[in-house]
Amino acid sequence: MTSAQSPRHKHIVLTSHPAQFGSQPHPVQWGNPNPQERGPIIATLGNLAHRNAIGTHSGGYAVYRALAIASGSLKRDHQADLTDTSPTVSIGPHPSWGDPTKIVALDPFGALDNHLFADLRAEGYDIRPSIAITKAHINIPELQDAVAQGRLKVDGKILKENGELVVTKAAIEPVWHLPGIAKRFGVEESDLRRTLFEQTGGMFPELVTRPDLEVFLPPIGGHTVYILGEIEAITDPDKPLAVRIHDECNGSDVFGSDICTCRPYLVHGIEVAIQTAQVGGAGVIIYARKEGRALGEVTKFLVYNARKRQEGGDRADTYFTRTECVAGVPDMRFQEIMPDVMHWLGITRIDQFVSMSNMKYDAVTKSGIEIVERITIPEELIPADAMVEINAKKAAGYYTEGEVPDETVLEKTIGRQYEDA
Repeated sequence: MTSAQSPRHKHIVLTSHPAQFGSQPHPVQWGNPNPQERGPIIATLGNLAHRNAIGTHSGGYAVYRALAIASGSLKRDHQADLTDTSPTVSIGPHPSWGDPTKIVALDPFGALDNHLFADLRAEGYDIRPSIAITKAHINIPELQDAVAQGRLKVDGKILKENGELVVTKAAIEPVWHLPGIAKRFGVEESDLRRTLFEQTGGMFPELVTRPDLEVFLPPIGGHTVYILGEIEAITDPDKPLAVRIHDECNGSDVFGSDICTCRPYLVHGIEVAIQTAQVGGAGVIIYARKEGRALGEVTKFLVYNARKRQEGGDRADTYFTRTECVAGVPDMRFQEIMPDVMHWLGITRIDQFVSMSNMKYDAVTKSGIEIVERITIPEELIPADAMVEINAKKAAGYYTEGEVPDETVLEKTIGRQYEDA
């Protein structure tokens, strides 16, 4: 009989019961610059009395883990063997790690190797990383075109002859400090907790029953960071830094859909990052899992249908309206917590910010990071069908160095219809 089928697991213990976390969970002093004094984030499920956080690691995949346990293919009490899993490069600590106002949506100490908290680990505490850092070679076909057209040069170190790009990359799981999140959004923590509880269908009752637990691992996607050039250049005031913060768009990023500028803008950001790294600086690409403006891909595709089928065709003047009709709001990305990743990297100044979004620009600068120059996507990289999106964004106030489309231009900007696809 597997542990997943063991009789001792037949009864249900509600997570709101204090015994699930122990009467006095290991304290977390969020914002303390000393990791030992700050304390570990313990969200594993092996020993429930050890837990001091709401939720669980890889929360977005918890259902798959449940299937593996229920089917008997994964032991319920499995502990990860973290031998040789430590980061390939060192990032931090930075002063921002000790500022509770700078980082509230991730654990800055989440990438430190498994020797941290060794005393607690020896006592049986299952403490797992929420950040992993590795190295890779990636190959993006458009970069070879950029080389052929003279926009990029092969240097043999960052960009190889075969088109491979050498990067350091980090995967980051979300770890929310609820008091800090509430303060960042200007809401009462009790209201935030109650709304999270309600809008997740009551999945996490301890949000409203355990106010002593201040850390929450939400069941959403996190970030992947791609770094080009030397890590040290990111924080060197004498070296240039280029940054592209890119919100996920599976249809364009992966499959090349031409209804939006997402993949072209992502590739353009990578080009700028390469150029900056090649002159001795660093380039950073931050990829955020916020599919469809954090509305989800189903909602996004419904909006596509509404746009293409509306009377008068897919027009720039109704671009945001059609999204709001389906979703209730034009955008739910709320960039307030986005700069936390940059603060984890120790960024204090961005020389080239590859983004037209004022929401992103305002969030970054409000967090205390200086932006010297904003970089827009070149006109020649915009797919024809995506002119609906780009003109609508310019008219809505997105940053542009060119002319802002007036109502006449918006009405005449019409995308391809389904019958012509």
